[in-house]
Amino acid sequence: MYKTIVVTDQAETPSLDLTVITFDQYLSDYPKLGEPKIRIINLCDTASYLSRGYYCSLLAESRQHRVLPSVNTINDLRYQDDAAERKQPLLSLIPKIMGNLDEPIVLNIFFGWTPLDEWKKIARSLFERYASPWLKATLSRSENGVEINVESGNLSALSDGDRAIFYERLRVFTEQVWRNPCRRQQRWDMAILYNPEEATAPSDAEAIKRFVKAAAKVGIETELMRSDQLKHVSRYDALFIRETTSIDHPTYRLSRKGEMEGLVVIDDATSIMRCCNKIFLHDAFSYNGISAPGTLVVSGNRAGELDRIEAKFDYPVVLKMPESSFSTGVFKAGNREELKEKLGLMLKDSALALVQEYLYTDFDWRIGVLNGRAIYACKYFMARDHWQIYNHASIGKRNQSGGFETIPTFEAPKAVLDAALKASAIIGNGLYGVDLKQKDSHTYVIEVNDNPSIEHGVEDLYLGDELYMMIMQEFVNRLEKRGRD
Repeated sequence: MYKTIVVTDQAETPSLDLTVITFDQYLSDYPKLGEPKIRIINLCDTASYLSRGYYCSLLAESRQHRVLPSVNTINDLRYQDDAAERKQPLLSLIPKIMGNLDEPIVLNIFFGWTPLDEWKKIARSLFERYASPWLKATLSRSENGVEINVESGNLSALSDGDRAIFYERLRVFTEQVWRNPCRRQQRWDMAILYNPEEATAPSDAEAIKRFVKAAAKVGIETELMRSDQLKHVSRYDALFIRETTSIDHPTYRLSRKGEMEGLVVIDDATSIMRCCNKIFLHDAFSYNGISAPGTLVVSGNRAGELDRIEAKFDYPVVLKMPESSFSTGVFKAGNREELKEKLGLMLKDSALALVQEYLYTDFDWRIGVLNGRAIYACKYFMARDHWQIYNHASIGKRNQSGGFETIPTFEAPKAVLDAALKASAIIGNGLYGVDLKQKDSHTYVIEVNDNPSIEHGVEDLYLGDELYMMIMQEFVNRLEKRGRD
């Protein structure tokens, strides 16, 4: 858990339920032997390079204290060389009333908050990009449209009334975002991204409850958040993603942001990037000698491309979108006409598609892998009268998915385990679900999934609560290692 310390250059500060010290005290009295983890809110003036405010954040980072604002944020606010590029996505958030105003709008943004309702969204977004206690944003109209200028504020310039509001927002921020550690019992804080409304969520509600219970047993306080609700990643020590991931989705952006903030993150952004794109997997499997179904990467559906496919494969063939999950974006073509039609539809959304040889088996293997170790083994059987595990044409009906069998990992064939571990090692050291087929005497890796399914009564059927404990213990191991590094 973190202790929050406010460092200020103001002569007077109101009574806060926090430790408030001067820059000189922070310079001379810290770090302290045996101190808890520290979060610093730097209220010193940071406008000038090498000022006390600048050195406060610099010292905080050297002492491995998490600090707001960071040195990078201070520099971003000073230079803003990439201002236009960084702020372009914000233009859509500007209220329509801006078009009727001739004078610039000046927003005082205190810890991401502004009192003006119509400007709250852009205030939060600016704070996410330039996380600083007080941002002064000026929006004005020019020949090129709306321009946004952002700078850090100096508390000495605030009126008494605005200063009182600032300190109230400081109180709210530390209680709701950087929560007071003295009220908490656990060593670490974790955000679990979970959307109970997601139709194909990787974990069901009961599994999520068991993750929360397991986390508490190993010293982790958890909070369930949807990816569109999580605004302040830095308040947590760890991030566990249990929403379906995608590159063009908040899950990826939050994973990347969490890593940059120093959190322990599963799934890490690199794993999401690599697993979400089947083009990468195919190329990586080929380069590393992973046995996989025969695959062609195609970019068109003209006659020459169709001839190339037919020269390599017999019908039926399997067509896959580069980014898909839970068997969506996967099709079967039984003849040239179907191949041409389905490829045409797929290539409207993606520059490339994959064509694979069709390997029918009664079931697919799924081996769960965590940090290079197999932790569960399942057989997923095909949906009734269907060639896939999931039959998305029967959504809402019975037999949408096939049955399953969960077994101890030591009962899974050695060839399957070896192939799963070799394939997952290409991706990283996170939590993966490796899909494989066995046909005749051969083992084929179909794909490696980040964010694998872990549902109560399915993947946990053999290990029970121990499966959830293993995953949460991995977080603890990484959190403790991070503390030693």
